[in-house]
Amino acid sequence: MASLFAEQLLNGIQLGILLFLIAAGLTLIFGVMDFINLSHGSLFMLGAYFSVLFQALTGSFFLSVGLAAVAVFGLGMLLEVLLVRNLYARSHLDHVLVTYGLILIANESVILIWGSVPIFSGVPEALAGQVPLPFGIDYPAYRMLVIAVGGLVGLGLFLLIQKTRVGMLVRAGATNRVMVSILGVNISLLYALVFALGALLAGLAGAMAGPILSVQPGMGEAVLILSFVVVVIGGLGSIRGALLAAMIVGLIDTMGRAFLRDILSAFFSPQVAGEAGPALASMLVYILMALILFFRPEGLLPLQRRH
Repeated sequence: MASLFAEQLLNGIQLGILLFLIAAGLTLIFGVMDFINLSHGSLFMLGAYFSVLFQALTGSFFLSVGLAAVAVFGLGMLLEVLLVRNLYARSHLDHVLVTYGLILIANESVILIWGSVPIFSGVPEALAGQVPLPFGIDYPAYRMLVIAVGGLVGLGLFLLIQKTRVGMLVRAGATNRVMVSILGVNISLLYALVFALGALLAGLAGAMAGPILSVQPGMGEAVLILSFVVVVIGGLGSIRGALLAAMIVGLIDTMGRAFLRDILSAFFSPQVAGEAGPALASMLVYILMALILFFRPEGLLPLQRRH
């Protein structure tokens, strides 16, 4: 039982890491630019597809992940310059409508190029084995790599935001964009870089998730919903909040699906537990979000209020 619990704990952390990579870009874009990007999940999907494409061209999984992240970074920069920057002065409803249109375009584009059949990229051979851990656990090496890479990226993002001049400008733009513009900062370039950085994080998450999930059209929608839950729970615009909330959501979702049925079977009949367990497990993170919105509507670690 202890080994199963520890294994599911690691699975929850791995899911939380992927959610953080997506939600960090999502909350960064909203916090700095006040822009709601529903197409963020499509960037996650494109990262997975680009990784499959580059792996076929280069034969290297690790190179393909890096190239996919760079490709999505470039795509994000292009989207910001050609489309997104024309929407900043518009309402959030316009943001939602336009980026929802981008979801439809992205899904149809990958169907035209790669088809509608799911693609199983597979775990790279070097990471196909198991890693021995305490409590007699043999955990998949690739999932351990996802946790390690996500942790390093999270640390790098923290250092970028907190310790560099670019990060200082990002934080300043998130709290008082008018003053930053008056001080002579190129706001257009700053916004383009922030949007592209968010796209890169989503693309990296998609490329890393490809061997775990099936790469298919629309794969970003379910992840996008969970990512918005993470952003709401953590606090709009807060990177630290996104990390904390992603870990909480990842653990609750994984543990609920693994153990809730067994817990309910101690109080109800096996039939009731079998039917209610999976349904309740899928609702747990949304119940948590509702509670957070009721008791702490600004989120767990909210960003400083914009002036």
